[in-house]
Amino acid sequence: MLTTIQVHDKYFVPYLTSEEIVDKVKELAEKLNKDYEGKRPLFISVLNGSFMFSADLFKYLTIEAEICFIKLASYKGTKSSGHVITAIGLDTDITNRDIIILEDIIDTGKTINQFLPQVYNQQPSSLKIAVLLHKPEATVFPIHIDYICFTIPNKFVVGYGLDYDGLGRNLAHLYQLK
Repeated sequence: MLTTIQVHDKYFVPYLTSEEIVDKVKELAEKLNKDYEGKRPLFISVLNGSFMFSADLFKYLTIEAEICFIKLASYKGTKSSGHVITAIGLDTDITNRDIIILEDIIDTGKTINQFLPQVYNQQPSSLKIAVLLHKPEATVFPIHIDYICFTIPNKFVVGYGLDYDGLGRNLAHLYQLK
């Protein structure tokens, strides 16, 4: 039985179990296996939040696929800072590649919106976005998301790779701010 947890000064209630998350990640892998059959896409995983999502997704991919990691950040506490920082950039040639960006969460869309021009400038063959969580109520920047595991309300969540000021990423389940 999942219970309320405390991370720093905030309390969080259970929202999605690890089993529910993994079921959706498996469904996504099945779609990607079908959509990219006979191709070898390059997945770009946006750190830090998407590391668990990316790792679990890769367990269920049967297609040939590669992965690289970038680090973009815009959060401080439970709110977006409004500034996107690139801490680790894209160092892989993506010209004429099928690209799938893996994001843990898209809320305002600012982070991914500021990264997309860098990707398009390298002229990939195709570009898709796959996200674990999407908060449409919070979206300010119109981003086309090709694959969404969960659409959630505009509430702060922690767990399964997502943090609150550095803590909570290791939680297997997803918790919502109480």
